[in-house]
Formats: sequence, structure tokens, C-alpha cells
Amino acid sequence: MHNARLSNDAKIKPALGLVEFVALMALMTSLVALSIDAMLPALNQIALDLAITDPQDTHLIVSLFFIGMAFGQLYFGPVSDAKGRRYTIITGLIVFAIGTVVCMFAESLTVLLVGRVIQAFGVSGPRIAALAVIRDQYKGEAMARVMSFIMMVFILVPMLAPSFGQAILFWFSWQHIFSSFLVIGLLTGIWYFLRQPETLPKDKRVPFSWGQLYHSSRYILSNKLVMFYTFSMGLVFGGFLAYISASQTVFQVIYDTGELFPLYFALLAFSIGFASFINGTLVMRLGMRKLCTWAVFGWLGFTIILLVMCLMYEGIPPLNYLVSILFAAFFCIGILFGNLNSMAMQPLGDTAGLGAAIIGSLSSIISVPSAVLVGSFIETTMTPIAIGFVGFGFASFLFFWFAERPKAQH
Repeated sequence: MHNARLSNDAKIKPALGLVEFVALMALMTSLVALSIDAMLPALNQIALDLAITDPQDTHLIVSLFFIGMAFGQLYFGPVSDAKGRRYTIITGLIVFAIGTVVCMFAESLTVLLVGRVIQAFGVSGPRIAALAVIRDQYKGEAMARVMSFIMMVFILVPMLAPSFGQAILFWFSWQHIFSSFLVIGLLTGIWYFLRQPETLPKDKRVPFSWGQLYHSSRYILSNKLVMFYTFSMGLVFGGFLAYISASQTVFQVIYDTGELFPLYFALLAFSIGFASFINGTLVMRLGMRKLCTWAVFGWLGFTIILLVMCLMYEGIPPLNYLVSILFAAFFCIGILFGNLNSMAMQPLGDTAGLGAAIIGSLSSIISVPSAVLVGSFIETTMTPIAIGFVGFGFASFLFFWFAERPKAQH
């Protein structure tokens, strides 16, 4: 019975038009990025108001968010498959609202951090359920097309969220950033429940039990395709995350671009959004595998060029060369993100909720330590990040190649 459910690929006909569906799903998945990036301009003010003496402690406001996310994804994945997508979303948004209220009225760092963990735990519900809703209604190249359009919208959030937080700080206090989260979460929930029907019928739900969780997890973790694509995605994202975490050092310390840093950052982020758009227009015609193959080789090729340039210029290639190479390399990343995630989700059938949770958690477990490892070597040159790009790119290619072998397909 369990295997029959897993192999059932019948799709619910989408109730919303593509544009509205993409906008709604992008908003739900973007609540995570908004909750992190909109807080960045407020860290200094929070430190003053809460009498935080060690500036490093304010970084916990961001880093502890990921702890709540890790537990939240693993909880809401099985809940999504057992209770349905709508139940998961409303539960997650309520928990998110509770955590937000705790943060709003926090008078110490400890209380604020507790609120942030609760927030992150809750926002995992909409994120996981949104991925499952997409998987319920779309399959294969069609799913990759939708994911690409969502990624195109999603990439705007990290670019705009700090400006959003800064604008609120200009007129109000940091507590009102949390107020805005409440309003956005409420509007998102209303929009979803008015417009998007349940996509997991009761007869296809997997009742929660520890035994069932064990068997479903074992099925997912033992599926070679799912694991190979997940590891490939995690390694690619690890290299990219190393760049994200070191981007300020790269542009403001190594290249001394000063106030132009946000422009360079936005330009390279645009490359990923543009690639997602191109992928959405081509994936139905060319297929995910062909596009991924080109993108993996492209990522390896451009990052090897970057490494050679670093060796030629003692670790600091000319800025225009650097930006040009990274723009092309990140274009390849934009192709890979949506497609690898879709290919990992494709074999999972009605366990899409738990699958999204495990894939998300595993890719984070792989990417975060990878990024931290590379970041620990970055001081005055680009050479460590170039080596990381090539190393993780080659490892990602190997896992992708393992997945594409005929043996892995069966």
C-alpha cells in the first residue's frame, strides 16, 4: 500500500493561473528570506536597545534562525503528508505569528532569540507545504518550469529585504519590522485560503506514525536518484553560499568598492534570476537533464577560468574580469537550482512533504559546513573561494553523473 502511494503520480489540475500561482508560492517560500534579510539593518539598534555588549551576540539573531528551520522542516514534512497542505500552512503561520509577537515585546537578547527560533520553526511550514503543493500539481519539466519562475521572483527578496528593513527603521523602530512580518504573514494566509484548494486529498494522505515515518524516510534516503541529486545540489549551493557569506569582504575589503558593493551584489544576483527565467522558457523544450548537464559543465569551466585568473594575478584578478566570470558562473547556478531540486523531488509521489523536508535539511547540512570551510580561508585574495568553487563543482558533477547512470535510474 505504501509503495502504491509512492508511485502514484496522478496530478491535481492547477486551480490558479500560472502567474498567480507563481506569485503566491514565491511569497510563501520568500517569508524565510524576508525574516532573515530584513533584520540585518536593525542589528546595531537591537544591540543598543537590549544592552548587548558583545557585537558578536547580535549575529545569533540570524544564525539561530537556521536551527529553528532545521527542526521545523523535519516536523512539518511528515505533517504535510499526514494532515494536508492547508493544515500545515495555517499551523506554520500561527506558530510564526507567535514567535514574531515574542520578538516584538522582547526586552532581553535571550527572549528575542527564543522568539526567533519559534519564528523559524513556524515559517518552515509554509515553505515545506508550498514545495509539496507544487509537486502535487506539476511533474518533471513542468515542475522545473514553475520552480524557475518562482526562483526568478524569489531572488528579488534578498536584494530588496535589507532596503525594506532600513526603510522601516527610518520611520519607526526595529519592533515594527516584526510588525510587518505579522501583516505579511496574515495577508499571505488569507490569499492562500481564499484562492488555493487543498492539493492532497484525504485518500492519498499518509497517516503519521513513527513506524511510517521510519519507512518513508528509509525509502527517501535509500532512493539513489533523490540522494545523488540532493548531494549535487548541496555542493553547488555550498560554493555559492561561500560567496554570499564572503561577498562583503570580497567587494569592500579585497576590491575596495565602498558604497558600490550593493550594486555589484545586485548585478550578480540578477544573473541567477535571469537564468531562472531563461530556464523556465527552455526546460519544456530541452528537458531538465540536458540543461543541467550544460550548466554543470559551464559552472566547472567558468570557475576553472576564475582559478587560473587568480593564479595569474596573485589572487586578485581585475574587478571587471571577476564580475564577468562570476556573472557567467552564477547564470549556470540559476539553471541548476530549480532543476536539481525538481529532479530530486520527482520520484517521491505522495511523500513530497517529507521529501522536501529531508532534501532541504540534507542540502543545508552539506552546504553550510562547506561554505564555512571556504570562508575560513578568505582574507586578502580570491584564491580560496575559486578553489572552493572548482572543488565543490567537481564533486557536484560526480554526484550528478552518478544519478544519470542507467543503474541509478532504476
